Amino acid sequence: MSLFRRIFLLNAAGLTVATALLLGPVTVSTPILPGEALVVVLGLALMLVLNAVVLRIGLAPLQRLGRAMATADLTHPGTRAPVTGPAEVAELITTYNTMLDRLETERATSSARALSAQEGERRRVSQELHDEVGQTLTAVLLQLKRVADRVPGELREEVSQAQEATRGSLDEIRRIARRLRPGVLEELGLHSALRSLAGEFTTHGLSVTHHLDADLPPLSDEAELVVYRVAQEGLTNTARHAGADRAELRLRRVRDGVELLVRDNGRGPGRVREGAGITGMRERALLVGAAFSLGPAPERGIDVRLRLTTTGGRPQPRPGATTATTIETATAPDKASDAASDTASEGDR
Repeated sequence: MSLFRRIFLLNAAGLTVATALLLGPVTVSTPILPGEALVVVLGLALMLVLNAVVLRIGLAPLQRLGRAMATADLTHPGTRAPVTGPAEVAELITTYNTMLDRLETERATSSARALSAQEGERRRVSQELHDEVGQTLTAVLLQLKRVADRVPGELREEVSQAQEATRGSLDEIRRIARRLRPGVLEELGLHSALRSLAGEFTTHGLSVTHHLDADLPPLSDEAELVVYRVAQEGLTNTARHAGADRAELRLRRVRDGVELLVRDNGRGPGRVREGAGITGMRERALLVGAAFSLGPAPERGIDVRLRLTTTGGRPQPRPGATTATTIETATAPDKASDAASDTASEGDR
């Protein structure tokens, strides 16, 4: 029954009862007697209560819709307002849910394009660092090596310091290039890339252990890149903000797909404010229809989880997610340039 009909029938019933009382044998004395006043007051109260109940029931779906609209978050897809209530309200809720479906699809598509452009820019910058800055520093190292063999003894210490500074800069350039473009992911696969990532973040203050199942279902290139980037961002947050000395990187097979876990023993989530890093991880998860969660670890610290549902070896998108746009993956680095750089570094050592 529509909301209009409910309110109309309630008002019609009240007016009909009032008319029947006026035309019937019931009368009101002048002055009004206490018993008659009591009957009139009780009748009025009953009509008001019935009116309030019908309006409350009829408008309750609108209130639920308002709360759903106030708490809607496109980075947490899948939440929909229940379709209940009168015909007009049910139609309004259905239209709102359809609008959310369209917005989530459009957001996922635009995020895919943005992340694709970001990966392409990372690849370009990494290639320029490797080919231009890396080559230049390699040439400088070779020149310093030749100079070191000819300078007087009192200057060799300064030349050696210049060699060490140049070698350190070259190593830093390589590290930045690897983080910008995970060439090992394309060359050796996800397992090797994650092991390399764990080793990269293992420093004097942080120890990263990894547990990677060998019998994982096959993942698409997009899914592997998302897993790698989420693991990279999770370990970056651990190293920078968690104050932890131990971290764990786990990739395991689950019943309906795979799950990535990044866990540390730091301060814990507390009142986490989602910055660009966490938002980026959520955006990447939406790109392949994965479930992303951030919460406290069982004992201490924080858990970052990414769960991908696979069907026939491919990630299964959730409603509202899209994988129409492909993220660009990096090409392999120039092995000849790396070989030249390594030769220069070994010669200086």
